[in-house]
Amino acid sequence: MKRGATMINQDDTFNGTWPYEARFSTASGFKQHYVDEGVSDGQVVLCLHGEPTWGYLYRNFIPELSKHYRVVVPDHMGFGKSETPQDRVYTLETHVENLANFIEDLDLRDITIVCQDWGGPIAGAYSIRHPDRVKRFVLMNTLLAMGGANANSERSEWFKWIAKHEEAGTLQGILGELGSTVLSVMKIIGFENSSRVTKDWLDAYSAPFPDRASCAGAIEFPLDVHFNRFREFIMQGVEEGDLDAVKSKPAMLACGLKDRAIHPENAIADFRALFPKAPVNTFPDASHFCQEDIPEILVPLIHQFIQMT
Repeated sequence: MKRGATMINQDDTFNGTWPYEARFSTASGFKQHYVDEGVSDGQVVLCLHGEPTWGYLYRNFIPELSKHYRVVVPDHMGFGKSETPQDRVYTLETHVENLANFIEDLDLRDITIVCQDWGGPIAGAYSIRHPDRVKRFVLMNTLLAMGGANANSERSEWFKWIAKHEEAGTLQGILGELGSTVLSVMKIIGFENSSRVTKDWLDAYSAPFPDRASCAGAIEFPLDVHFNRFREFIMQGVEEGDLDAVKSKPAMLACGLKDRAIHPENAIADFRALFPKAPVNTFPDASHFCQEDIPEILVPLIHQFIQMT
């Protein structure tokens, strides 16, 4: 397979801030990195990241949750320590197919899906096709994108920025330099907590993007929304999948209100349409990357939710 992009050194711990053994699945035809920590026969907590992050986003979740559960954190194709094959298309459908292969490879069942950003639509599109594998949902600054509710039709600041640079022909050039601009891009999306930023933090989030080829996944994710090319796949799932099975599962939403990628009112509306009686937690000072802002609040909230449902 044509690779064309350098992977992070699989043993790099970023000065001990990511101390987890690197594991790899090849079930989807590329080396997909993941960590698998905690209680081997415990309930499975599967953590899904989005753009332009990787499993490192959950570094403050793993230690505590792994005391009680089996915590599995994969990197999507083109992100983190996973490969970025150059002969693949980077669409929602492909990422969902990769997730299905990954879950089958590890034989994960009764999964609690913890998801943020693109992790939400990936989780939704997977779950409506494989509801038997999923036990509950924890959504954070994301939406499953199957509720059909849209409280604010105006593009968010992030997608206005994407549209401006795509129409000007400059998007691939800018997002193709994430190795040096990842913090600036995350701030456009809604990163707020500058106190988290250290050299190790910058190294960890920059390392997956050493060259233009390695940025393929990060470039294509927002274009799925810009060109609305993900919608058909979502709607196919709603029409052919088991939406009632998804709606019957326990779910909770945590939403930082300083989000410049997904309007919080849209995340809440989509969630309420699917889970009208489920808990919604909002945090005025947290951002799109709420895992970076308030892990000390989110981790016990997730643990309590799992224990109660």
